[in-house]
Amino acid sequence: MASRTRRHGPAKGAPDGSRRRRVPMRLLLPCLVLVALMAMLMLRGYVHSEILADYRVAPAAANDKVPQEILKGGPVIDTRGGKATTLGVPDDSVVLTFDDGPDPEWTPKVLDALKRNDAHAVFFITGTMASRYPDLVQRMVDEGHEIGLHTFNHPDLSYQSKKRVDWELSQNQLALAGAVGIRSSLFRPPYSSKSENMDNNSWPVTEYIGSRGYITIVNDTDSEDWRKPGVEAVIRNSTPKPGKGAIVLMHDSGGDRHQTVQALDRLIPQLQGKGYEFQNLTEALDAPSAHTQVTGLDLWKGKAWVFLVDASDNITAVLVVGLAAIGSLVIARFGLMLLLSGIHARRTRSRDFTWGPNAPVTEPVSVLVPAYNEAKCIENTVRSLMRSEHPVEIIVIDDGSSDGTARIVEGLGLPNVRVIRQLNAGKPAALNRGLANARHDLIVMMDGDTVFEPSTVRELVQPFADPRVGAVAGNAKVGNKDTLIGAWQHIEYVMGFNLDRRMYDVLQCMPTIPGAVGAFRRSALERVGGMSDDTLAEDTDITMAIHRDGWRVVYAEKARAWTEAPESVQQLWSQRYRWSYGTMQAIWKHRRALVERGPSGRFGRVGLPLVSLFMVLAPLLAPLIDVFLVYGLIFGPTEKTILAWFGVLAIQVVCAAYAFVLDRERLTPLISLPLQQILYRQLMYVVLLQSWITALTGGRLRWQKLRRKGGVSAPPTVPAPQRRQIMDERPVR
Repeated sequence: MASRTRRHGPAKGAPDGSRRRRVPMRLLLPCLVLVALMAMLMLRGYVHSEILADYRVAPAAANDKVPQEILKGGPVIDTRGGKATTLGVPDDSVVLTFDDGPDPEWTPKVLDALKRNDAHAVFFITGTMASRYPDLVQRMVDEGHEIGLHTFNHPDLSYQSKKRVDWELSQNQLALAGAVGIRSSLFRPPYSSKSENMDNNSWPVTEYIGSRGYITIVNDTDSEDWRKPGVEAVIRNSTPKPGKGAIVLMHDSGGDRHQTVQALDRLIPQLQGKGYEFQNLTEALDAPSAHTQVTGLDLWKGKAWVFLVDASDNITAVLVVGLAAIGSLVIARFGLMLLLSGIHARRTRSRDFTWGPNAPVTEPVSVLVPAYNEAKCIENTVRSLMRSEHPVEIIVIDDGSSDGTARIVEGLGLPNVRVIRQLNAGKPAALNRGLANARHDLIVMMDGDTVFEPSTVRELVQPFADPRVGAVAGNAKVGNKDTLIGAWQHIEYVMGFNLDRRMYDVLQCMPTIPGAVGAFRRSALERVGGMSDDTLAEDTDITMAIHRDGWRVVYAEKARAWTEAPESVQQLWSQRYRWSYGTMQAIWKHRRALVERGPSGRFGRVGLPLVSLFMVLAPLLAPLIDVFLVYGLIFGPTEKTILAWFGVLAIQVVCAAYAFVLDRERLTPLISLPLQQILYRQLMYVVLLQSWITALTGGRLRWQKLRRKGGVSAPPTVPAPQRRQIMDERPVR
């Protein structure tokens, strides 16, 4: 059902009268959200060394190309200006250096130990850690310590190109500028050791670093705290030769550093008692500070970088919580559906089951068929009703069709079939017009592109044997499931919609009577004011209203209807966009049920939260599964990611197979389930996201007519000769 849409004239400003092609907002906005999300994850992956990280370490090589003055010199190597010189720290001076930080757990403890013992040190920070913990870098500077660079991602620079070396340095400086607004001229290569261990692989890097204006700092005393040899060994390894100065290598990150912290509280007092001073490097060398202030654009670039890193970490943390929540919801929903749908099937299929004290229901039924431009389908629809095993009157409400829909029905000359014509006013108005002209108290509603089995109407009205039942949902099935997109919708209808309806039936909070096959008591419809055009999901709206009025709404699985599902992505998009947005409208319209008493309050506090959670919020968060899947496949851990995805798929396969068995469907279409999860599900995500955007921006969506091909001519359960006969019949002109 659709309202007519006006054709707009040529776009203004187009000289030739042609319309400018623009990217539809329904595509642009979701794409922008996806790009932003992936960019944020890429940033986080880069800062956490999951992207562009290189963990290779070069083996020792010959050192015949390294100058002897370097091999025999001190740990401070200056190759600026093309000349290679070295320096050592003065006697009775110790320069403690800490690599790989700052670390949120161990760096504060190291800083506390230094502060307790009135000692200064040099921290060679990595850009990844400084970007994530700028407050710790600020504390280092505030407490008089010196900062040096240790690259951004901690790669072995002997494997890297000059371009990568420049990148590591510039990104390290960017993080430092963003954290404390300074630059540093001190640099320590990752995996470095003493000057005497310089080789032909590391020396060219040291020369290049000098050409970029940096002084390379190695060490002459290695605590080997990374080996965790014990506190006594760390102290012993860190103690310089008597009376000699030393640059001591330690670590404040990269693992458990409790031995380092304990060693500091013993090492520093011991050496201070022997006359040693613990200074930063430039203090020990009596040289100008290695720090220079950053101003202007470079400072703002650094601050922006730190802000983006912090935002990516925080948002990702929220997303991880959301991913855990959606994972739990998905599993809980599957478990609930399996349990309650099984209960529903056992209850309704038991031999002694009856719908109510007045069973069976034999009174005649009025079938309302609203139709707008259904010329290709309407004959099949009406003829399927004429084969009904239950007495029916058929009312076709032509809602201003322009393709001769009404003439086709009138030309059939069938008994008990009436045609009512009206100007195009929309599906709710057409149904209300049909209701006003119906002769019977039980009303069946169906779409003009749907065909019923002979037993459908009879099965659909049997629940009215219970006087508490106000509406009945039938079993809508995809009739054109021979195409791939049709098979995907077939899986969705059987696995999703029908399992859901069994679950909601048991919970007594059915959210939707499908427009393709539903039945109502006239009194229930009249008490809630009939069909409303307040929302685009009039079927969901009326179902919620009937619940709130105190009626029961149930599911009749044997009342099967075969509908023509959209056969193109564009048509599917239009349909699901309308469904999603209309569902949101209906939830918002009936929101007061949350605080009301009686039947309305029960539905509001049980039905509305479930519908909101499972049909609106959970699908909105579900794309996180796929986003993290893509990220994990590309950047790792790949094997765990693949196993997790196949685990989720296995759960879905089990649920789908159970649903198909429950609905007595062949399992063959489930072959396409993995592909459905990769492609079809993503389309549904984007549709829901677009619906959210429309709702939040206050947009108003109009009905859009789906183009039908008349592909569903008769139910598959009808014998083949009869089906061929029906397909060969033509309208009487």
